[in-house]
Amino acid sequence: MTSRSESLESKILLYYQFTPIADPQAVMLWQKALCESLGLKGRILISKHGINGTVGGTVAACKQYRKRTREYDGFHSMSFKWSNGSADDFPRLSVKVRDEIVAFNAADELKVDENGVIGGGVHLKPEDVNKLVEERGDDVVFFDGRNAMEAEIGKFKNAVVPDVETTHDFIKEIESGKYDWMKDKPVISYCTGGIRCEILSSLMKNRGFNEVYQVDGGIVRYGEKYGNKGLWEGSLYVFDERMHMEFGQDNDPNFVQLGHCIHCGLGNNKFNNCINEDTCRRQVLICDDCYANPRTAHCGREDCQEVAEAVAEKAEKQGA
Repeated sequence: MTSRSESLESKILLYYQFTPIADPQAVMLWQKALCESLGLKGRILISKHGINGTVGGTVAACKQYRKRTREYDGFHSMSFKWSNGSADDFPRLSVKVRDEIVAFNAADELKVDENGVIGGGVHLKPEDVNKLVEERGDDVVFFDGRNAMEAEIGKFKNAVVPDVETTHDFIKEIESGKYDWMKDKPVISYCTGGIRCEILSSLMKNRGFNEVYQVDGGIVRYGEKYGNKGLWEGSLYVFDERMHMEFGQDNDPNFVQLGHCIHCGLGNNKFNNCINEDTCRRQVLICDDCYANPRTAHCGREDCQEVAEAVAEKAEKQGA
């Protein structure tokens, strides 16, 4: 029986499952109908390799969604992570079939079976991450499996952050030779919820990285376990209207402020789009005060500075 609080309180569910899906189109139609019937919004991707989703709604609806989704043969053991938020954190419901549930351009290389990705890195629970670091010390390398931008506000201590803008860039990056020094070291790959590292760790192993691990449940699960008292520093970038989330309480003395406004230098975890809508719109760390001024609403690129100046001058003339 659904309690009154579950009918009113809202949450976000994050999940993924690597398993062979014979008919992704049929699963897409089923998932779309299920979410619509429960009033959920969010984003779900389905491919022959599995499913990757984030949905928001009432607790009651999310629980029903979890129960119904696990009824599918390949999803019985699927793990769901709860996060604060609601359906309003998403503009709409989007359920699509893609070649990959994470776009690494490795659809033909990736192999999955009913147990998940074949040949991926060893899963480490949060406490096992700390244990490995205690045992192997500075030999351990944390390798960020996200876009470089995400690491501007938070990362594992002393992590290696690859120079990538999207997951499409990872194969070229790890084949560049820059990271060959890591090939015989214990490498802990990590990402938001774990899904990107399921794939990345297998790609790294296929390219000669000999001892590759992945954080089970990603940064989210590690942060839930240790808050700001572990090896994670800063905030976590998230792909919904919240933009970022923190672990622990407000004003936590153990919180490490990594993000700063590129213009005034004050601590800031919020990304805003560059004012140059035609050729940029890059997400940049700009605080709300600086973003309110057109002259400091740009990413720093020369042509974007010129656009910002033109917008500011136009606003001044209109206000005169």
